[in-house]
Amino acid sequence: MKFKDYYQILGVSRDASQDDIKRAYRKLARKYHPDVSKEPDAEERFKEVNEAHEVLSDPEKRAAYDRLGANWRAGEDFTPPPGWEFATGGHGDRDGFTAEEAAHFSDFFDSLFGGLGRRGGMHARGAGGPGAGRDTYARISIDLEDAFHGATRQLSLRVPEIDASGHIVVREKLLNVRIPAGIRPGQQIRLAGQGEPGVRGGPPGDLYLEVDFNPHPLYRLEGRDLYLDVPVAPWEAALGRSVQVPTPTGPVEVAVPANSGAGRKLRLRGKGLPGNPPGDMYVVLQIALPPANTERARELYEMMEREMRFDPRRSMGGKS
Repeated sequence: MKFKDYYQILGVSRDASQDDIKRAYRKLARKYHPDVSKEPDAEERFKEVNEAHEVLSDPEKRAAYDRLGANWRAGEDFTPPPGWEFATGGHGDRDGFTAEEAAHFSDFFDSLFGGLGRRGGMHARGAGGPGAGRDTYARISIDLEDAFHGATRQLSLRVPEIDASGHIVVREKLLNVRIPAGIRPGQQIRLAGQGEPGVRGGPPGDLYLEVDFNPHPLYRLEGRDLYLDVPVAPWEAALGRSVQVPTPTGPVEVAVPANSGAGRKLRLRGKGLPGNPPGDMYVVLQIALPPANTERARELYEMMEREMRFDPRRSMGGKS
């Protein structure tokens, strides 16, 4: 089945107030009510709107949905994680739904909340000693420079907690995250004990942060290797010159060999992402042509045309 974005269905933001949700629901319920709507999919839309309202208007269901929704996107395949009964904070039949009641909503809704009543909720499965909290997952975006030098970044998370009355509430949590030098996109940072709280005094789970890199205006990363496009003048490429290029650790002088063509790669060993071994940096030459925007510039280009007799399309055959 597919994950349903209830906020998108109601057309509200994820931080919408209960009043905002109520107003959006009333507006859409009137629009798609099967008795008055002319829309061909009115009945299905009306069902979706009611389902979204059922969850987002209930603080406990909304908190549980928000936590689970952080790991899925609308339209992605969805399977409830193991132990979801614990995660929702269900309290037996009071918070659950019978099969007949849940049938009015989608299979997605039933997989989240419909089975709690039939399974007995958290108390039935949680009878006994303490239980460990689940591990949770999130993403963090960093700059390329953070991966070169290491850094500490502050992360704001919305995390569920069980209050004194046994209800799930969501609060903001600030964490200082150490970014180790040499980390690559897709790797994870583990924060021990920062996952979901345990049950009845059990140990909390861990938080795993998947690292993503912000786009960089100069560099692109492939594995541990760094690539940089560097424009050079035609005479620098033809005659060979030393040019200064930036790197994440400071500018360096690079020798451009004579008769270098566009796209030639110059390797700077060990100048890529730190590691054991570190990556390399590749300077990719791009020929920048000066504009023929003055009479003298045009004369110089015409002289080159006459005297150099250069045909860039000779290898393609035929007459240029």
